[in-house]
Amino acid sequence: MPAACDSVLEDIEDIVSAEDLKPHDRQFVRKNIFPKVRKRNSQNPIQTDDDPPSDSIIPGAQKIWIRTWGCSHNNSDGEYMAGQLAAYGYKITDNSDEADLWLLNSCTVKNPAEDHFRNSIKKAQEGKKKVVLAGCVPQAQPRQDYLKGLSIIGVQQIDRVVEVVEETIKGHSVRLLGQKKDNGKRLGGARLDLPKIRKNPLIEIISINTGCLNACTYCKTKHARGDLASYPIEELVDRAKQSFQEGVCEIWLTSEDTGAYGRDIGTDLPTLLWKLVDVIPEGAMLRLGMTNPPYILEHLEEMAKILNHPRVYAFLHIPVQSASDSVLMDMKREYCVADFKQVVDFLKEKVPGITIATDIICGFPGETDEDFQETMKLVEQYRFPSLFINQFYPRPGTPAAKMHQVPAAVKKQRTKDVSQLFHSYNPYDHKVGERQRVLVTEESFDSNYYVAHNPFYEQVLVPKDPLLMGKMVEVNIYEAGKHFMKGKPVSDARVYTASITRPLAKGEVSGLTEEFRHEPQNGTHWKKDSSAGIPVKTSLRLWMALQLPWQQEGGLKILSVSLALLAVLVMFYYGGMKAGL
Repeated sequence: MPAACDSVLEDIEDIVSAEDLKPHDRQFVRKNIFPKVRKRNSQNPIQTDDDPPSDSIIPGAQKIWIRTWGCSHNNSDGEYMAGQLAAYGYKITDNSDEADLWLLNSCTVKNPAEDHFRNSIKKAQEGKKKVVLAGCVPQAQPRQDYLKGLSIIGVQQIDRVVEVVEETIKGHSVRLLGQKKDNGKRLGGARLDLPKIRKNPLIEIISINTGCLNACTYCKTKHARGDLASYPIEELVDRAKQSFQEGVCEIWLTSEDTGAYGRDIGTDLPTLLWKLVDVIPEGAMLRLGMTNPPYILEHLEEMAKILNHPRVYAFLHIPVQSASDSVLMDMKREYCVADFKQVVDFLKEKVPGITIATDIICGFPGETDEDFQETMKLVEQYRFPSLFINQFYPRPGTPAAKMHQVPAAVKKQRTKDVSQLFHSYNPYDHKVGERQRVLVTEESFDSNYYVAHNPFYEQVLVPKDPLLMGKMVEVNIYEAGKHFMKGKPVSDARVYTASITRPLAKGEVSGLTEEFRHEPQNGTHWKKDSSAGIPVKTSLRLWMALQLPWQQEGGLKILSVSLALLAVLVMFYYGGMKAGL
C-alpha cells in the first residue's frame, strides 16, 4: 500500500491529482485491479493477497464516535457533524471501542476541558484510531505540538466534515480552518439547513450568531469564534419551522452572546424573537441563551415583553463575572456592576418570577479580598437560583495569562466560599403546593424521573410515564430541592402536544425528506438536491459514485450492463483457470 500522506493541506482539492481515481472509475472500472490466474502448487493450492488494494478502503462504511465538550453552540455543531456523516453513510456509534474514527469536538473555555480533550487524543492514538479534531481548541491554536499531523475541521467549516473524515480514513492529514465570507463579509458559519442528529429529538439548538463584539482579557473562545457574524432572520425562522415539523417541542437559541445578535446585519435580538414567537406552536417553548449586560440594556422594554410571552421561558442567563468594577475593567467587560443590577432589577420587576442565571469567576488576576467580598454581597443580595462558579484558569495566549496571578490556594478558597454561600439557600421551598404548567423533554441522570421545566425554566421532576414525554402538562409541586422540584401530574388537567408530527427517533437524521426517512440512514448514502433544502456538494466526492447501480437514475439499464460485464469477467476467470492447469 502507498505510504499515507501526513502533510497539512489547505484544502481537500490539494490532494487530488490527474493520477487519482475518480469515484466513477472506482465504482465501475476499478482501474489497476485485474482478475488473476490462480495456479495450484503442492505447497499452497490457493494463492491469496494478504493486503487488499489501497482503494478498497471505501469511505462511508466506517463507524464514527463523536465526543463534544462545552457550550450549547458546540453541541449544535456536533449535532450537525453527526447528521452529515450519518446521512452520507457512516454509522454513528456510542461505543468508542468499536469506532474506526474518533471525532473530538473541543472546548477552550477552561484548562480542564482542554486536558480532557488532549487525553482523548492520546487514548485514540494508543487505540490505533483515526482522529479528526473540531471545536475551539484547534481553531484557536492549530500549531500546538499535540495537534501535529492530525486532521482539523474549523468551527466555520463543519459543513465539510464528510470530506475531512473521508480523507482522514484514507490516511491523509487535512486542515480546513478558513472563514466563510460573502463578498468579503464574514458569515455566521455553516448553513442551518444541513442534516443533523439531535442529541435530544425534542430539543433543537439553533446558533443565531457566532463570535462576539467583546475582547475579554481571559477569553480564549474569541480566538476561535472571532468577531460577531449573525445569521439572517429568515434562515433562523425557517430552521425553527423545520424543527417543529420534525416533532421538536423546545428550541434553544445559542451563541457566544445572543444580546449582540444582528448588530452586524442591521437588525437586533427583539426583532428576531418576535419573528420566532410567531411560528412557535402551542405546547412548545423557546429558551433564550446567554447575553452580556451591555447589549441587553438598550432593549429592556422589548425584552420584558418577549419574556412575558406564554411560549417563551421567563429565563435569562446574564454573566456578571465579578461585582468589582476594577476587576471588570481588567477583564474588559465593557459594563459596570450598576449596569448589571439595572438589567436584573428591571426584568425582575417587569417579568414576575423570572429566573436570572449568572456566572462568577473566582481569583481573577488582581482580585483583592475587598473585590471578592463585593461579589459575595451580590450573590447574597440576589440569591441567584442558578449560579455557575468558575475558578480562574489562565488560558495561553490571553492577556489575563500575563497578569499577576492570585495564588492558587486563594483562588481555591474563594471558589469554595462562593459555593458554600450558594448552597446555603433553597430557592424553591416556597413553591411547594403550587400548581404549575411544565414541558417534559428528557430523562433524569439517574433514570428515575422525567425532567420537565416550568415557565421560568426551573427543573421539575415528574413520574416516568411515556405518555408525558414531549407534552405540556400541569403538576402539583410536592417537594423541593436545591436544583429541582418534584411534581405529580394533575389528572383532570389538559395536556398539550406541541406538534402533530411524530418526533424523530433517537439517532435519526434531521433535515431529510420523507422519502429518505424510510431508508436506513446509518449505512445508506443520501441524495437530495439543493432546491429541497440540503445542498449537494461536488466536493463530497459525488455520493452517486458510491451508490449501488440500481440506486441511480436509469438503474435498470446500468444493472443490465453490470451483469453483462460480470458474466464476461467470470468467463475470463474460468478461461484463465483452465489455461493454468
